[in-house]
Amino acid sequence: MEVIKPIKEVEEEGQAQVDIWEYIFAFIPMAVVKCAIELQIPDVLESHGGAMTLPELSAALGCSPSILSRIMRYLTHRGIFKQKLTSQICYTQTPLSRLLMKNGANTMAALVLLESSPVMLAPWHNLRTRALTNGDSAFEAAHGGDVWDFATENPAHSKLINDAMACHAKRAIPTIVNRYPEVFKEISSLVDVGGGNGTALRTLVKYCPWIHGINFDLPHVVAVAPSCDGVEHVGGNMFEMVPKADAAFLMWVLHDWSDNECIQILTKCREAIPKDTGKVIIAEAIIEEGEEDKFIDVRLALDMVMLAHTEKGKERTIKE
Repeated sequence: MEVIKPIKEVEEEGQAQVDIWEYIFAFIPMAVVKCAIELQIPDVLESHGGAMTLPELSAALGCSPSILSRIMRYLTHRGIFKQKLTSQICYTQTPLSRLLMKNGANTMAALVLLESSPVMLAPWHNLRTRALTNGDSAFEAAHGGDVWDFATENPAHSKLINDAMACHAKRAIPTIVNRYPEVFKEISSLVDVGGGNGTALRTLVKYCPWIHGINFDLPHVVAVAPSCDGVEHVGGNMFEMVPKADAAFLMWVLHDWSDNECIQILTKCREAIPKDTGKVIIAEAIIEEGEEDKFIDVRLALDMVMLAHTEKGKERTIKE
């Protein structure tokens, strides 16, 4: 006897047949966006100052028109570029495509290039081993050492990391300062622990020029950091010491480490600041189970990034 399924169950099964393809081809959006960045499609459209036809765009990029048309068809379907149909098909920028400009003020391109690099993609193929054994991190299984040792030995990858963290800092610091201005009042000096190439501090001192910034990171990182008025670069190891200042600032640092390692880092920060008036300012993604907002997918994805790319790092709840 044939069993008739409820309509809702049939609809859910039908939707599942559609949704599964999102996971089968999940790598494609990243790969095509990376291609657009490397070809500098957003930059060329921006410098042109208006809509470009396919022949104009392919000539400017030196690309095959037939292949470029397929790439642009996919990217316009995803809402990254806009397509206008007049006598010819034309392409224009969108707010999203401007975030992919290599030279844009608010670009996020460096983060795409970092996470889509072969070095950072390889650990994802070792995630199962990490889950089963709880042994070496997925990154170590792929590359024979942790991400920090790899960056020390590979300057090009170190630059990818620093560029990615810099583009995040350019967007995050203005938001932090504008939302919590009282945090930075009465601070005359601030050490950015794990500050990379100093972008966060360079941005911070523009908003808070009374602050003397100390950009603190590993020696090979600060050795190539650009100079900036109001910012001093200091190389060292945050597990051994942190330069003294009125406040210690840590952004996207603690999520790289285990709870015990975080305690070690925070202990060194506590030793570096005044006993009664010192501040430790932590900027991290916060995961609160049961709470939903437009960035929840990003925060949960960041937690998976920590699982793939660090030994014991994780995104934490407020309580943690």
